[in-house]
Amino acid sequence: MLNHIVMMGRLTKDPELRQAGDTPVCSFRIACDRDYKNKAGETETDFLDVVVWRKLGETVAKYFTKGRMAVVSGRLQVRPWTDQEGNKRYSTEIVADHVYFGDSRPKAQEGDASQPPEDFVPDFSDLDGELPL
Repeated sequence: MLNHIVMMGRLTKDPELRQAGDTPVCSFRIACDRDYKNKAGETETDFLDVVVWRKLGETVAKYFTKGRMAVVSGRLQVRPWTDQEGNKRYSTEIVADHVYFGDSRPKAQEGDASQPPEDFVPDFSDLDGELPL
């Protein structure tokens, strides 16, 4: 069974970085337009939650901002939880293994720390040379 997904969408707000014990975890939401239009001729949009752990999560929180296009590669995870009224609920999210910029770099403002430096090279040392499916 294939449990891998690749999605591309724009961040709906800046990523949030927090700690889960000693481990950094970053979360954000992307808006993904569907490839087709509904009967009214409008494009529909899905909003997907994304979770990124450890060093990659810190990198995403540092360099990605609201409105940037992101390509996310990872697995789907369904998490059960109970709301305040005792009802069982489910949250579906993408647990990302890789996150890439999906657009060209916007012109940085003077002193804009949200943009990677000109010589920034991401660390892909954990890749095995295979493209994601």
